Amino acid sequence: MPLVRIDLRKGKDAAFRRDVGKAVYEAMLSVGVPKDDRFQVISEHDAGNFLFDPDYLGIHRSDDLVIVQITWNEGRTLEQKKALYKAIAGGLSALGVRPEDVFINLVEVKKENWSFGNGVAQYAS
Repeated sequence: MPLVRIDLRKGKDAAFRRDVGKAVYEAMLSVGVPKDDRFQVISEHDAGNFLFDPDYLGIHRSDDLVIVQITWNEGRTLEQKKALYKAIAGGLSALGVRPEDVFINLVEVKKENWSFGNGVAQYAS
C-alpha cells in the first residue's frame, strides 16, 4: 500500500539506487508494512532540478541529499512514524548517506484512495 518516491542528485550508480530502495523498504517493514508491498519510484535529477536549502532548521545538507516521500494509509501512531524516520536514516547511513542528508515526508491517505490494478479499489470497504 505505500507508494515511495525517492529523489536524489544524478550520478549515483544503479547498485546504490537499488540499495537505497531496499533500505527504505526494510524500514517500512519494521513498522508493520506488509511483506512484498513494495512500490517505489527512484528519480535522479540534475543540480538545476534538485533544489533545497542547505541549512534549513540548522541542519547542514550536502549535494548527497536523499528525499523520501511515502504515501500510505492513515492511522499510524507518532511513535511508529518516529521509528520509521530513525530506521530509514539508519539504513541509509549504512550506505554512506549522512543522517543530515535524509529528508522524509509522509503523506497519509484513506484506504479507498488506492487501486492496485483492474480498476478496483481493493482496500475500500
